[in-house]
Amino acid sequence: MIRRPFFLLLPALVGGCVPYRPKPMDVAAMAAARARRPTDAEAVRAEQARIAPDAPYDAARWSRLSVLAALLVHNPDIAAARTTWISARAQARAARQAPGAALTLSTEYARDPSTSSPWLLGGAIDVPLDLGGQRAARIGSGEIAVTIARHDYADTLWAARMQARRALIDMLVAVREAATGERLLALRDQQQAAMEKRLRAGAVARADLERVRADAAGAAASVEDAHGRAAAARQALAAAIGLPAGALAPIAFDWPGFDSPSPDPTASLGDPTGATVARADVLKALAAYDQAENDLRGEVARQYPAISISPGYSWERGLTKLPFSVGLALPPLDMNRHAIAAAEARRSEAARKLEVVVAAANAGLESAISEARLARAALARVRQADLPIARRLATDADAQFRRGAIDRADWAAAQGGVPQAELTELTALARVQAADAALEDALRRPLEGPEMHLTPGALEPTP
Repeated sequence: MIRRPFFLLLPALVGGCVPYRPKPMDVAAMAAARARRPTDAEAVRAEQARIAPDAPYDAARWSRLSVLAALLVHNPDIAAARTTWISARAQARAARQAPGAALTLSTEYARDPSTSSPWLLGGAIDVPLDLGGQRAARIGSGEIAVTIARHDYADTLWAARMQARRALIDMLVAVREAATGERLLALRDQQQAAMEKRLRAGAVARADLERVRADAAGAAASVEDAHGRAAAARQALAAAIGLPAGALAPIAFDWPGFDSPSPDPTASLGDPTGATVARADVLKALAAYDQAENDLRGEVARQYPAISISPGYSWERGLTKLPFSVGLALPPLDMNRHAIAAAEARRSEAARKLEVVVAAANAGLESAISEARLARAALARVRQADLPIARRLATDADAQFRRGAIDRADWAAAQGGVPQAELTELTALARVQAADAALEDALRRPLEGPEMHLTPGALEPTP
């Protein structure tokens, strides 16, 4: 009579358990799949529509918004950070569950003719009381872990976005440098041909021709280097997105206003302190401090005994008994003082680390603002002085060549000053774009472009 209800309940308890399902990973197959992975244009289109419903999408010509959508679809680091956040949420839900009770069953046999039965059967359930500071610390730790995972996701997404932005800048600059360098090389070839004609006529020394040949060889090497840098930047962009390099081969990239950066990107900054505090890495360091504070709260709570109650039942040789006991899990002999001191030290350490992150953020922002202004001043000097002078000299050379005052060698030398000045302009433009990227990185938010029109909350992690 005593054992039958328990044995009827046991299958129900076992049947309610979650079974283990193994899921082994094939690393070789995973590597092969990633090496052959194509661009999922439909998924990128859907992701862009989710984060910016009003933005147009062109599968053959990606904007910076399309690159961001591709990052969200394909980047493995972002996917890993998202699963870490999902895991932290699951762990936080598990932390809210009270610890399980302990069931103790006992039996005893004693052959005593004076009793009605030789058997003793009994059981007790040890139920810990999940109350007070220890429960609050456990639940708080789970919630803080979710916050840290969310900030880590934002930081990972931002790092991938900046890697893609810098690769895109390098690629667009290198493509422009290659095109400008080819124009310069064509002029150097004309100049070399004219100098060879002069040499045959005895009008110049061979040393003059060799200097022109060296200039032509340098121009050819610069063109080859620009093509190589463009290919390397495209490969870096593919790696940032999470695709093999060949997957981006049919895709062009569009950046309106790339050659005309804003005059002063710092005009819309507002309060630099507020911008620094909103950075994901600062918020993550702040959450780490909150975690240390919560750990200290838990150690303080462990100074006090943990209470458990143990109701029971026993049937002893025909006599029914209902025992009830209270258990106290006592703290260590030092009343947990050493653990509390260690938790206080970890809290102080977290505070210092937070100060380091804030100081680095402030210094990075100041440096980025300064570099953005200096880079624009350098670009303005090239566009207001070097380029106009080179173009005037080229125009004068055109007029002199038509009048017969100079030959093709002098004309080509004068014309070559224009692409040379344009290459200098591209170097200054690359510096401006790099400075803007550094400024955005210091702020952890975009300052211009299509990403300014994202749906609020679009970049938050989703299950």
